[in-house]
Amino acid sequence: MKKAKDILNTTNLTRMVMALAVLLSLVAIFLVATKRTPHHLRAARECKSVVMVASGDTLSKLLLEQGLTHNDVNTIAKVLKSDAEITTLRADKDVLEFVRDNNNAPVTKIVVIPSPWRQVELTCGENGAWNCETVDVERDVRAVYRSGEILDGDSFYLAGQRAGIPAGILIDVYDLLAFEMDFERDVRAGQKFSVLYEENFSNGQKVDNGRVLAVEFEALRGNVQMYRFRKADGTTGYYDAEGNGAIKSLKRTPINNAKITSNFSRNRKHPVLGYTRAHKGVDFRASTGTPIPAAGAGRVIARSYNKGHGNFVKIRHNGSYETLYAHMSKFAKGVNVGTNVRQGQTIGYVGSTGYSTGPHLHYEIIKDGVHVNPMTVKLPAISNLGKDEKKKFQEYRKVLEQGIEKLEKNPSLYIQL
Repeated sequence: MKKAKDILNTTNLTRMVMALAVLLSLVAIFLVATKRTPHHLRAARECKSVVMVASGDTLSKLLLEQGLTHNDVNTIAKVLKSDAEITTLRADKDVLEFVRDNNNAPVTKIVVIPSPWRQVELTCGENGAWNCETVDVERDVRAVYRSGEILDGDSFYLAGQRAGIPAGILIDVYDLLAFEMDFERDVRAGQKFSVLYEENFSNGQKVDNGRVLAVEFEALRGNVQMYRFRKADGTTGYYDAEGNGAIKSLKRTPINNAKITSNFSRNRKHPVLGYTRAHKGVDFRASTGTPIPAAGAGRVIARSYNKGHGNFVKIRHNGSYETLYAHMSKFAKGVNVGTNVRQGQTIGYVGSTGYSTGPHLHYEIIKDGVHVNPMTVKLPAISNLGKDEKKKFQEYRKVLEQGIEKLEKNPSLYIQL
């Protein structure tokens, strides 16, 4: 062991000073580095608070509760409107995340989450200005397959639920198949059906369902097949096995799953008038107030009242087809003569006005000025694929069918899209 006087000699002191200088240099470098990379330091100690927007909440209220100033509130509101097109918050849907460097620090970042797949990030710069950036959340999309069979006494909806098809997907399938079949008359025990649809995941957790990719149903008039296909121009549609448009310009049944109470007939005894005359449409039973969607896109050419039809709307779809909807309790707002409506848009509500014994929808299709049976008339497709597109479609369908074949054997599996 060295003595104290030996340790404190000139040489040792020089060495100690040099060592101390090196140590101080390392500390200085560390401090500079921490200033240059504050994000990494903040990430370890930053505090986050998540708020679900409740009834009565406003952006101003929530921001002020987090300690932001009125000036910040006004700036953030303007930035959200101009850069993210967010003008209001939705109760029980929108989520806000507030980020601070620590519990006692001011808010430096706000994340608005209007949907599972979109986030709007607001960050406060050194000058106090708020910047906005929209971030799309990446989806893990999986195609799943479900199939079932109609049992005695079943509705398609009941059979679909038993097959494990989600309610929202069943509604989409209804909308697709309604172009080809009537769910009241065309559904029989023993018919089989299948659906291929998307499920969207994030971080390994299912968030929601996506789009219907393929549908097959053994209908009375033949096997109905529909496949979703994206064309070269980026537009998508549903096509049959031959590449012809599966979406018709009109629906046979405007109201899904409504029971038919009276069919199209050239010779029917009228329940109110008591004498025999033609029934030029089909009657669908539905409760008063049920929304009536337009069977196809077109222009309203009549919106009026008469003794027979009560409140009715008539739509012209093209040079050949018109549809009529009668016995409405009331008309939808904004639907007037000359209004252009899209397919599925609500044009009125079920009622019992005019010559009617109870609430129902009387639905007519007129082709080239002549009334035709909505349940049997051959409806035109909106569009078919061209020759080149059909070739690509057939290649795509072949791959899709191979995937479906594997999923039929292993329904617990999925296809990664």
